[in-house]
Amino acid sequence: MAKTRPAYSRNFTKRAVRGALVLLLVLIATACASSEDVPQSSLEPAGEFARAPDVLWNITLAIAAVVFVLVQGALVFTLIRFRHKEGRKAAQFHGNTKVEVALTVVPALILAGLAIPTVGTIFDLQGDPAEDVMRVEVIAHQFWWEFVYPDEGVTTANELHIPVDQEVVLELQGAATDAVDGNAEVVHSFWIPRLAGTQDVVPGHTNFLRISADDPGEFKGQCKEFCGLSHANMRVVAFSHTQEDFDSWVEEQTAPAAENASGDAGTGQEVFNEPLNVRSTVVEGGADQYACASCHSVQPGPEAQPRIGPNLTHFASRTTFAGATFENNAANLAAWLRDPHGVRPGSKMPALDLSEDQINNIVAYLQSLE
Repeated sequence: MAKTRPAYSRNFTKRAVRGALVLLLVLIATACASSEDVPQSSLEPAGEFARAPDVLWNITLAIAAVVFVLVQGALVFTLIRFRHKEGRKAAQFHGNTKVEVALTVVPALILAGLAIPTVGTIFDLQGDPAEDVMRVEVIAHQFWWEFVYPDEGVTTANELHIPVDQEVVLELQGAATDAVDGNAEVVHSFWIPRLAGTQDVVPGHTNFLRISADDPGEFKGQCKEFCGLSHANMRVVAFSHTQEDFDSWVEEQTAPAAENASGDAGTGQEVFNEPLNVRSTVVEGGADQYACASCHSVQPGPEAQPRIGPNLTHFASRTTFAGATFENNAANLAAWLRDPHGVRPGSKMPALDLSEDQINNIVAYLQSLE
């Protein structure tokens, strides 16, 4: 009498097959997205230093696909051709020198073949930069990016600007201690997928990353190394410009901000510079009062400019703020000033005891900093 499988076993098999089919459909659906739907896709490189890893990926994927088909094909053939039959006894080949040599040599040759383009790509990406290379210092903070252009005299935050067809070397620096609470900084990782691979930012150390863009555009990225509660909100936006537009941007950024604002903006400037009561703070045992100017600099200003928070000299020219998390508009600014920890958990910015009038005035001042 033939044995029948228990009902629970058949049900489990059906659920497993259905689950596998759903997973397969999800994986297929992810391949249908465009760069507009997935702005951080590394599969659509937009620059030389993103294209090289993409070529290596295509080579590796092709070899892996061939190996997968051959191995799985052999496995399926073996399962069908040598499936269990009454009276059949499985043959043993333990100690078969030819089989063991083949199972060792073939994978070794495949890995050696993969090593050739891999090592070549690594050397190309780590090679000597071009003579006309542009350098940008990138300082990682919890949870925002500071960009310093030493040759251009520009300091900005969260939004990187570069000219097209220009090799740019990013000098990635990790501060040894957090400027807000004095604790040891953590490891971050800088990543703009369409322009380059990822590179760790280690406290007290400088790493280098080469990037470039083929055409004018906007490219989004983020920190790729878990760095705390607001890690997911530590984003970055890169803009590539024609050389003419980039020069215009530099000229705008190096111009001083208006020293004396008027109207609501003028009142906001006064509030910005006066000590304010702290409703809550991330600084253990910190002061009871802070001024916005205690952490944020606006040039022209005092000689000793703070570098605790982002430089706000031309804040209104930026499209985003707070680690490139929010669109730069009045509503978002007001919500941020009202309760930074509520809209962005883990934020290092203290919540100030601001009235609605003070919030509106500061928003007006920030929006005047073009």
